[in-house]
Amino acid sequence: MTRLREVQVTIDCADVDAQATFWCEVLGYRLEPPPGEFASWDDALDAWGVPESERHTRSAAVPPEGEPGPRLFFQAVPEPKTAKNRLHLDVRAAPGLRGEERMATLQAESDRLVALGARQVRRVEADDAMEAGFIWMEDPEGNEFCLD
Repeated sequence: MTRLREVQVTIDCADVDAQATFWCEVLGYRLEPPPGEFASWDDALDAWGVPESERHTRSAAVPPEGEPGPRLFFQAVPEPKTAKNRLHLDVRAAPGLRGEERMATLQAESDRLVALGARQVRRVEADDAMEAGFIWMEDPEGNEFCLD
């Protein structure tokens, strides 16, 4: 039997600090703290000899202490996003809700995230069969995600 494995989601981006901060706000995460022996990331990076030019090329976000969830790793890449993501996150903003209450909750979360730099792409209403309704979004760098 295969044992359960942890998952890290890696996000390529231009501005790792802005993306990490945005996704912390979306998910209720926090920036990953520096290793225990260091008071700050600058102290850690100084001790490890990391040059200033490489200091904002990576960042990570983690769930609050004791909460489940994957680590998010942000890495700077030189090329811009050019096509639709083949993988995206569904942010469960209205689990268990149906109908107008669900869509109002999703829209309120969309409005909050738009104020943080996201873009609402499309709102898909519920139908009587398979669709509960969701909102397709893009983060500040154009990566797709859904409010579900």
